[in-house]
Amino acid sequence: MTNVRVEPDAARGPVPETAPAAGAEATAEVSGVLPEALTGFIGYLLRRVFARFAARTDGPEDGSREFLVLDALTGGDWVSQLDLAERLGINRTIMVGVIDRLEGRGQVLRTRNPDNRRQYILSLTDEGRSAVETGRRAVAERNARLTAVLSAEQVTRLNTLLARLLPPGTQDLVQSTEHLVEQAHHRLRRLGDEKLAGTGLRVRHYGPLSVLAASGPCPQQRLAQELAITGPAASQLVDELVDGGLVHRGRDPHDRRRHALELTELGHTRLATVAEAVGLLAAEVAELLGPGGEDELRALLVQLLEPAHPGVSEAAAGRHG
Repeated sequence: MTNVRVEPDAARGPVPETAPAAGAEATAEVSGVLPEALTGFIGYLLRRVFARFAARTDGPEDGSREFLVLDALTGGDWVSQLDLAERLGINRTIMVGVIDRLEGRGQVLRTRNPDNRRQYILSLTDEGRSAVETGRRAVAERNARLTAVLSAEQVTRLNTLLARLLPPGTQDLVQSTEHLVEQAHHRLRRLGDEKLAGTGLRVRHYGPLSVLAASGPCPQQRLAQELAITGPAASQLVDELVDGGLVHRGRDPHDRRRHALELTELGHTRLATVAEAVGLLAAEVAELLGPGGEDELRALLVQLLEPAHPGVSEAAAGRHG
């Protein structure tokens, strides 16, 4: 067997992804003015771009994972299915299903590793190589549509900056803009959530908590508008915060027929906790991107978002002017 790829543990990729899935995130976002308090953060802008890309991409998220696996195997056999899953940030259970489907279509061959019977070696078949070529053409066409507002030079620079947000062991496996956005988004979300481990909070809670802190009591519909998300998405976030004792549902003082949301004392305390984690994540992102990289990536992400979110350029500039 030739060109078998074995990667050192130190270069392992991100912790495997967790919910929400791409489809759920895509349908949660709506067009409109984005909250100025959030537009300065690379992680937030990246999430919005990811959702926008996912909403405009044909096919299920599994298709994206399958292509990433096939594309990774073009460089040679992979000595460990688990290792490849970790490199690509794919949950190990999901990875089993991905490989099962690829093997069922005759695109991947899975064999026991003779040196470690607990591992499977993954090999690309001729059918798999054909699928990769077809997939690459489709990805190139999608990328051209998704990044139409950018010049070729800007797309190249965007890809370079996004790759810096990935672990070294992953950077050479992900090439297309849509997949770089996806992988970078998942990694930053995991890094942020890891900073909140044990608190019951997630970085996604920063948006609603900060908006409620600034706006005071407000109806859920207004919160959804402020965050530019759907009503059901806002409802899910609010339910999580109410269950955690961070938000209270009271009566709207301006309309007693409606409920109004406001932070509890615990909510104000936990907002500081989430804000600290978001700040630490922003500092980590700035370090990964290098001098000037944060401003450059922010400008490119904003340019991608401007068609759906007029005024986002001014909002982001206002945060970092």
